[in-house]
Amino acid sequence: DLIVHVRDITHPETALQKATVLSVLKSLNLPSHLLDSMVEVHNKVDLIERYKPTEENALAISALHGHGLEELKEEIEKKILTATGKKILRVDINLEGPQLSWLYKEATVQEVQVLPDDSTARVKVIISNSAFGKYRNLFPH
Repeated sequence: DLIVHVRDITHPETALQKATVLSVLKSLNLPSHLLDSMVEVHNKVDLIERYKPTEENALAISALHGHGLEELKEEIEKKILTATGKKILRVDINLEGPQLSWLYKEATVQEVQVLPDDSTARVKVIISNSAFGKYRNLFPH
C-alpha cells in the first residue's frame, strides 16, 4: 500500500489542508511505515512562477500540462517495489526453452523484446527476490 497526498499548492490554506489530512490519517491508526513512505505531491505548479517545493521529498507537478508526471510515476513505482520486496529486472532468455513460460507464471512480464538472432529475447519483469532466486536455480545460464 502507498499513500499519495496530492495538494493544490495554489490554495491559500494549503498548509492547513495538509495538517488536516495528516491528522485524519494518524487518527486511522495506520502503520507508521505507511505514513513515513507517503508521497507528497504539489499540483498546479504551473500557476506559480518558478515554483520549488520547500518541503523535503515533495514532488512538483502540473497535471494540466503533464509537468513532473514521469518523476511522480517513477517515485510511486520505486516506493511500491520497496514495499513489496520486488524489483524490475531485464533478463535475456532462450525462446526455445521454458524460461518465458516460467516468468509469465511466477512474475509480471512487462515487455518481451525478441533479439536479432531470433532464438533469444530480452524480457523486462517485476519479480520478487525469492522468485528470482528460484529462476536462477532453475535456469543458471
